[in-house]
Amino acid sequence: MKTMTASTPQKFLWVCTLLTACSTVVPTAVAQLVAPRIHAEIASAEQSTLKNSRHPLAQVQFDAGRMPSDTRLDGISVVFNRSAAQEADLQALIAAQQNPASPQYRQWLTPEQFAARFGMADADLNKVQSWLEQQGFSIDSVARSKNAIHFTGTVRQVEAAFQTEMHFYKIEGKQHFAPSTALSVPSALASTVLGITNLDDFRPQSHVAKRKNSSVKPAFTSSVSGAVHFAPGDIATVYDIKPLYNASITGTGQSITLVGQSAIAVSDIEAFQSAAGLTVKDPTQFLVPNSGTSTVYADGDESESDLDLEWSGAIAPGATINFVYVGNGSNYGVFDSLVYAIDQKIGTIISSSYGQCEASLPGTTLGSGASAEPALESAFEQATAQGQTIVAASGDDGSTDCFVGLGQGNPPASEQEALAVDYPGSSAYVTSMGGTEISSSSSAYDTSGTAYWLAATGSDAITSALQYIPEVAWNDEDSSCTGTGCLSATGGGASSLFTKPSWQTGVAGIPSDGQRDVPDIALYASPDLPGYLFCSSDPADWFQGQQSSCTSGFRDSSTEDLTFAGGTSFATPIFSGILALINQKQGYTTGQGLVNPTLYTLAADSATYASAFHDITSGNNDCLVSADCSSSTGFSAGVGYDQATGLGSIDATALATAWPASSGTAPTLIPTTTTVTASNSAPNVNTSDTFTITVAAASGSTPAGIVNLTVDGGTAIPETLTSNGTFVYTTSFSTAGPYTILAAYVADTTYAGSTGSVTVNVATVSSGNGTITLTSTPSTLAVSQGTSGTEIITVTPSTSPAYTGTVYLTVSLPSSLDNLCGGFSNSNSAGDGVVSISNAATPVTNAMVLDTNASDCASTGAIRKSGLRPLRSLRAGNTPKNSGANPVPLTVAFAGLLLVGFLGRSSRKLRGLAGLILLAGVGLAVTACSSITDTVSNPPKGTYSLTVTGTDSVTSSITNNTTFSFVIN
Repeated sequence: MKTMTASTPQKFLWVCTLLTACSTVVPTAVAQLVAPRIHAEIASAEQSTLKNSRHPLAQVQFDAGRMPSDTRLDGISVVFNRSAAQEADLQALIAAQQNPASPQYRQWLTPEQFAARFGMADADLNKVQSWLEQQGFSIDSVARSKNAIHFTGTVRQVEAAFQTEMHFYKIEGKQHFAPSTALSVPSALASTVLGITNLDDFRPQSHVAKRKNSSVKPAFTSSVSGAVHFAPGDIATVYDIKPLYNASITGTGQSITLVGQSAIAVSDIEAFQSAAGLTVKDPTQFLVPNSGTSTVYADGDESESDLDLEWSGAIAPGATINFVYVGNGSNYGVFDSLVYAIDQKIGTIISSSYGQCEASLPGTTLGSGASAEPALESAFEQATAQGQTIVAASGDDGSTDCFVGLGQGNPPASEQEALAVDYPGSSAYVTSMGGTEISSSSSAYDTSGTAYWLAATGSDAITSALQYIPEVAWNDEDSSCTGTGCLSATGGGASSLFTKPSWQTGVAGIPSDGQRDVPDIALYASPDLPGYLFCSSDPADWFQGQQSSCTSGFRDSSTEDLTFAGGTSFATPIFSGILALINQKQGYTTGQGLVNPTLYTLAADSATYASAFHDITSGNNDCLVSADCSSSTGFSAGVGYDQATGLGSIDATALATAWPASSGTAPTLIPTTTTVTASNSAPNVNTSDTFTITVAAASGSTPAGIVNLTVDGGTAIPETLTSNGTFVYTTSFSTAGPYTILAAYVADTTYAGSTGSVTVNVATVSSGNGTITLTSTPSTLAVSQGTSGTEIITVTPSTSPAYTGTVYLTVSLPSSLDNLCGGFSNSNSAGDGVVSISNAATPVTNAMVLDTNASDCASTGAIRKSGLRPLRSLRAGNTPKNSGANPVPLTVAFAGLLLVGFLGRSSRKLRGLAGLILLAGVGLAVTACSSITDTVSNPPKGTYSLTVTGTDSVTSSITNNTTFSFVIN
C-alpha cells in the first residue's frame, strides 16, 4: 500500500514523492533517447511570434471587450513540436509499421516509448516549467508523451507571458473568448513550440442530424405507423455482419474509445441495449483531468455521446467500450478528449463524431499548406505509431461545411458558401466517414413488406430489414427550407490544408487534385431515409410533446414516440464497431493504426471491390437550399471513388475476409479488464482515500505484471500487481476539486492491456471558525442593453481565527430584472456561486456574468456550458418560478429548470470566468435547431443596486455581503 499526499497545486509533483528519486520533472521508465533543444536561457525580454496562433474567428469587427484580468483559465497547454530529425524518424517508423516486410511491422509503441524517442528532453521540460512558474502559472501535469506541459493561470498572467490581450467576441449572437492577437513566446523557446492551446472556447460541432422532412414516414417496423427505422439488427443484416457473429466474431479483445463533450446517464445506454435485445454492458468512463466537473449537457452533446456509445457497442458487443469526455471547463472540448485518449493510449480504435470546417480551425492559413490544429495533428501521428485507429465523421452540411447561417455576420457569405470539408476527417491520419441513404423514389423504399422489409404486424419488429438495401449519396435538403439547420447532406470534397496521401490512389474516380479527398467510405446517415433509433435523456432530440426516451422498449411509454436521428455521427461509431470485428477476425490484438492504406489497397483490386464494397453511383452533396447557397455546386456519386461517398459502403463479412491477417508478429492475447474503485468518491481535503485497481482476465489465471498509474494526466508511475491481480494505495489531496486516477495494465506475452479510471470530487470542509469578507469589483458595472458584463466577487477569509470551508453566493435582484440572464463561474445545483477556501491566507474569487440579452437563456442550446440562466431564480431565498409580476416565456423557464440538473456536480475547485462566459458556440450547436418563437423582453434600462451574499455551507452564522451598482444603458 502506498500513501500519496497532494500538497501543491502542481499536482504532478506530488506523484514524485512516491519515488526515491525525482530529480527531474518527469521520471522516466524508458531511457530517453533525445538530446536537449533549448540551449539559451528562457527570458521574456526577447520574444518571437507564433505563426498562425490567432484564432481565425477572433476578428476585430466582433470584438466585445477585454476579459477581466482575474479570470482563471485551467488546462492551458504549451505543446512542443518535434525536431526535424525526430519528425523524419517518426515518419519512417510509421511507414515501417505499415510495411509487412519490415521487422517493425505492427510493433506499436507505448506512450513512454513514444516519449523517449519523440518527446522533449527532461532538461528542456524543466526549463519551460521553471519559466512558466516565474510567470505565476501553476503546473498541472506533463503529458506522458513529453510533448506538452499543462498549466493554470489568470488572464493577466496569460497576457503578460504571451504578449497578447484576451478578449470577448460576439459571433452569431453568442459570446466567446480568445486571444486578440497572435501569441508570442521567449525566443529561446520559440523553435520548440507547436502551439499554446485552450486559450479560447470555440468548440467542434456534433454531427448528429435531426429529421428534416416531417411529412415523410421513414421506411424497426412500427406496429403503430408501419414505418421502419434502423435498429442494430437491421444494420447487421444490410451490411452483412451476421455471418461474423455466427462465427463468434463480436469484437472480443478489442477496445473502442468514443470521445465526447458531455457526461451521460448510463441508464440510457442500458435502455438501448435492452430494447435492442443486447446484453447490458456499461461503458468504461474517463473524465479528462482538469477539464472541470462531470456535467450533463442536454443540448445535443449528451445525445451525441449516447448514440456513439450505443451503436459502437451494438455492432461490436464483445468489445470494451470506453468513453472519454470533458467536464464543464469552458475552454475544453472534444479535441481535448481525443488528445487524452491518445496520450493515455485508451483504446485501439478511437471514434469521433465531431468536427469543424477547415477555415475555422486555429493554426489555419487556407491554401498555404499550414497545418490545421497542429497540436491535434501531432497527436494523430502519435496515435498511428501507437497502433490506434482514428475514425471521424465527414460532416452533415454537404459540400459547404463552413455554412452556419447567412445573415449572422461571421463568417462572411463567401466563406460559408465556398466548398469546404470537415476536420479531423480531412486529416491523412484519420478515416473519414461519409453518409448514404435509401432512395425515396425507389422500390427499395417500400414499407409494405416486399423484398427489403418485414410487413408491419401487431407488434414492433426490432429487426425488419431483410437484405442489403441499395444506397444513394445522402442529401435530404429541401429547397423550401429557410433559416439555420436546412443543410442535411454528406460532407465531402477536397481538403484545403492537406496534400494527397500516398495511399489515396489506385481506384477509379480519385481526383488528381493533389489534395486529401474525403470521405473514405460511407454508410447510411439520413435522418429521414430511414433514420436510426437510439435512447437518450437529452430532450434536444425528442419530438414535440415527447416526455421520455426508451421507457417502453424504444418508445416513450407515455406518448409512444421513438427517439431517432441521422448524420455521419451514426456512420462513424458503426464503422468503428466493424473495425473491431475485423481486428478480432484477423488477429490484430494490439490494433492496426491507420487502416486507410489497407482500405484503398483492397478497393484497388477489382474482384475485392466488387465483393466487399457497394459502389454508390447516384446522388450528390450539392447545396439544394436556395436561401443558403448562391450556387448548388457540390460533388456527385460515380463509379469507383467519389467525393460524396468515398469508396462506397461495405459488406462487412466480405471485407473482413479479404482483410490481410496479422503477420503473426503480435501474439494472440487474452483480453483483460482494469477497474479502479475509490473507497470514498467525495473525500474531504487532506483526508486519506483508498483506491483499488483490479485487473481481471477473460479466461485463464489471474493476470500479473505492471499497471501504470497516473493522477490527473500526470507522469505514469509503474506499480506491480499482487498475486490476486490487484494494487491498493491511499492518497490525500490538499486542494478541492475533481481528480482523475487512471490505471493502465501493461500487456505481456499472455494478457492484453486494458485501462480503467475513477474520478473523485474532493470537498473543502468548513472549519466553523472565523469570518469572511466579500468585495465586488467594479463598484459600478455598466453595460449596454442587450450585452453582458462581469462582476468579480472576492471572498477573503479571516486568518485569526482561521476560516476554511465552502461559501455559497446568492444575488438579490429587484423584480424588474426577472429576465436578467447570468450566473456564477462556479456554481452548485441551486445556481448558487461556490467558493472553496482551503487556505485562510488566500482570498478566492468567483466571477458573475450579468447578461441583459434575455434570449441568451431562452433555449437549452443557448445555455450550453455557460452556467448562465434566468437570474430571477438566483434571488436569495427564492426558487425558480413560471409566473408572477414579470412572467417569462416557457422556453426561458424550461432552460432554467434544465440547468439546475446540468450544474448538479459543480467543481469544488475555483473555476474561472472561463467556465461561465461561453454561450452556445457555433462549433457545438447541433446542425438542426428548432427556432425560438417566444419573444423575450430584455431587462429595462436603469440603475440598480445589487447585493451578493456569501454564507458558509455548514455554519450559517458565517456570512457577509457586498453591494454594487448595475447600470443598463
